[in-house]
Amino acid sequence: MGSPSHKGSEYLPPPPPIVPPNVVPLQSGKVAAPAPKRLPMARRNHGTKGTPMTLLTNHFEVRMRQTEGYFCHYSVALFYEDGHPVDGKGIGRKILDKVQETYSHELEGKHFAYDGEKSLFTLGSFQRKKLEFTIVVEDLSSNRTARNDSPGGDGSPSEGDRKRMRRPSRSKVIRVEISYAAKIPMQAIANALRGQETEHFQEAMRVLDIILRQNAANQGCLLVRQSFFHNNPRNFADLGGGVMGCRGFHSSFRATQSGLSLNMDVSTTMIVKPGPVVNFLLANQNVREPHQIDWNKAKRVLKNLRINTNHSNTEYKITGLSDLPCNQQTFSLKQKSGHNGDSDAIEITVYEYFVNNRHIKLEYSADFPCINVGKPKRASYIPLELCTLVSLQRYTKALSNQQRASLVEKSRQKPQERMGVLTEAMRRNNYGADQMLRSFGISIGTQFTQVEGRTLPAPKLKVGNGEDFFPRGGRWNFNNKQLVEPMQIKWWAIVNFSARCDIRSLCNNLIRCGEMKGMHINNPHEVFEESNQFRREAAPIRVERMFEIIKKKLPGPPQLLLCILPERKNSDIYGPWKRKNLSEAGIVTQCIAPTKVNDQYITNVLLKINAKLGGMNSLLTLEHSRSIPLVSKPVTMILGMDVSHGSPGRSDLPSIAAVVSSRQWPSISRYRASVRTQSPKVEMIANLFKPGSETEDYGIIRELFVDFYSTSGKRKPENIIIFRDGVSESQFNQVLNIELDQIIEASKFLDEKWSPKFTVIVAQKNHHTKFFQSGRPENVPPGTVVDKGVCHPRNNDFYLCAHAGMIGTSRPTHYHVLHDEIGFSADDLQELVHSLSYVYQRSTTAVSVVTPICYAHLAAAQMSQFIKFDEMSDTSSSHNAMTSAGSIPVPELPVLHERVCNSMFFC
Repeated sequence: MGSPSHKGSEYLPPPPPIVPPNVVPLQSGKVAAPAPKRLPMARRNHGTKGTPMTLLTNHFEVRMRQTEGYFCHYSVALFYEDGHPVDGKGIGRKILDKVQETYSHELEGKHFAYDGEKSLFTLGSFQRKKLEFTIVVEDLSSNRTARNDSPGGDGSPSEGDRKRMRRPSRSKVIRVEISYAAKIPMQAIANALRGQETEHFQEAMRVLDIILRQNAANQGCLLVRQSFFHNNPRNFADLGGGVMGCRGFHSSFRATQSGLSLNMDVSTTMIVKPGPVVNFLLANQNVREPHQIDWNKAKRVLKNLRINTNHSNTEYKITGLSDLPCNQQTFSLKQKSGHNGDSDAIEITVYEYFVNNRHIKLEYSADFPCINVGKPKRASYIPLELCTLVSLQRYTKALSNQQRASLVEKSRQKPQERMGVLTEAMRRNNYGADQMLRSFGISIGTQFTQVEGRTLPAPKLKVGNGEDFFPRGGRWNFNNKQLVEPMQIKWWAIVNFSARCDIRSLCNNLIRCGEMKGMHINNPHEVFEESNQFRREAAPIRVERMFEIIKKKLPGPPQLLLCILPERKNSDIYGPWKRKNLSEAGIVTQCIAPTKVNDQYITNVLLKINAKLGGMNSLLTLEHSRSIPLVSKPVTMILGMDVSHGSPGRSDLPSIAAVVSSRQWPSISRYRASVRTQSPKVEMIANLFKPGSETEDYGIIRELFVDFYSTSGKRKPENIIIFRDGVSESQFNQVLNIELDQIIEASKFLDEKWSPKFTVIVAQKNHHTKFFQSGRPENVPPGTVVDKGVCHPRNNDFYLCAHAGMIGTSRPTHYHVLHDEIGFSADDLQELVHSLSYVYQRSTTAVSVVTPICYAHLAAAQMSQFIKFDEMSDTSSSHNAMTSAGSIPVPELPVLHERVCNSMFFC
């Protein structure tokens, strides 16, 4: 049986109200929701270019014996004897299992799929529209009252608790109501597989997913959306800080060109390290002794976690900590006095109660707060050392850089290892024996699906001295090569915040490597060393002091300030320094934290500096010769759009929307960024078009249109290609009908007669489809494209693995072509997307997603450092209730200085 809190958060919406049979709904005056103007386009053709290859994918064939029946959706309501709803999350499965066990005849022998909360599904309907049952459930974990093994709100167990002590077991009477809500035709799945998707298709697919979730819940798994995690220590990896990575599996049903399939993949989540609470707190706060623990932080991190008590083996949810230490925190304990049954209340500490009344030896709890497992007005305290964190509890706060690196390293799997783990998981899950699947007529194969793929050749690149070359294996280098457009750095300076950097050697290496790459770099005008007396100051003050010195010694802004940081990751100076340079001073800056300085490191730094100063490191040969189909001849603009959200559990942090656009047409390698804040967790970009008056538009897109026009020979784009990252399939219509509409409005606001053609492509990395080479241990080669077999039955999508997967298993990017007025063929569009993975100026490798989207990520990440958003609220906790996004005032980002706003500052 699944643990009470192991339920997922994505359920079907509440059922519609039931209309009595004698009521006829009114037709007149009914306003239907407007149909979307644009829908995702259908596939026109398949690609043919490239070298054919046979691949395996982690999709498993699903067969349905029947498609003519119905899934029936029922709403489930649970009540206590007194009529109060059952509010203990996660106990629904225990109750419904008892219903099925007790009332099999009344349920007509039907098996059902239950989502753990308010929805239940059967194959075919019950004879009655509404079913009511009463059951008794033993040991119902609901935390509705303080129990007899901890002092209650008035100090001692209440009268009700005393009665429970005399019961042989704690039991609850539960009333269960199951009410008919809707029919979901199974035919919807068959229709979708023929390319005729209907409104019921997603509902039907979710029923299938719920069946698999129920299967996992019955095995005691932690459920996280469509992933499940077994309570097996072999799957745990310690990440430090009291956090563990837990390996599990993602499973979801997908409609594909080959039919219905089950997409199964390895998945990882973070969990709290089980064990004594004090051990977790020591690790989480990186301290050695309990007296070093910050109990305010402890209170935030522990809230809503579940513990087991050592002395009574009872599970509770933590609601807080006591205000006073265990040996000072008192409560009123009722004790019988005399023979007439009267009772007197005495004040007693929690420590005394457990040591003297319960005869439990406490080693170290006396001086520390107690764990509170009671209600707001009815505290219930347990000494710290009697509390153990139970297993499989999600950790939803942001990971540190070290934890994140450890998670990535420990969850990596080579392709053959991943295939082996998935094969074993399919065998162990034994879906063929699942009663629900069998009663629904569903069988799932155990073999990886075979698909046809193609390998696209790498595009030819142009570097300095007119040299062209083909990258090999998705990689290249600048050994014996010069940059295609190198910048000359005549006037620059170095700022050193680090005490341990050899400045002279660094300068010599920069100048020497620059000459080899065609960049002439003069000696720095000045080297500014931070005074020791400032190193203990706050980062913004250190930056201000440094700039005071810079202004005194430099007659004006230099071309470049090279900043040497004291820490490689998460330096406090980085944000204030970037803000000072880019927003206030208008100076291009490159930050480094050199640990191992060699020619490769220096070359990578020079690539970034050259791009920031307006140079180009390499270009596509087709771009240089203006030969890219439908891009080089008509004036074409390329946009990359993304929204970055705050850390997990921080609903108070604004989201950052970033849009980058190509400039200096016919170039598709130069970009400019526009970045804005918007309400937290809002995925749709809010300020693409923002009219302030009849003549003013303060939106993102106008800014980019004006820049494109002024840098492209006073030409407006005839074609606009939009790459959008970070949206799910359920949001495609919003991209097409809200964001695209805003962009069109912005264009009409500039010129009513201007009607560019649009192509809209969504890029998804957050999916679980992987490709493998049969019988070969390495990843699929860079340039692997798949548009048959596991793609959408109707829509225009394809998978592309442009990068070289050096470690782990390559994750292809899933591109969805939602809208195409330009008229690309499948081959031309796939080649364009592939080529756009080779114009990333920061490195000498093909990137896994198109460069405009990478740049949008970088621009959002860098400008989010301008404001220390984390200082807005350090009391927010991942366990606290989420705040409504609309009610939070959103701070605006500082404006970039005019000298750098058109640069590739994000490189």
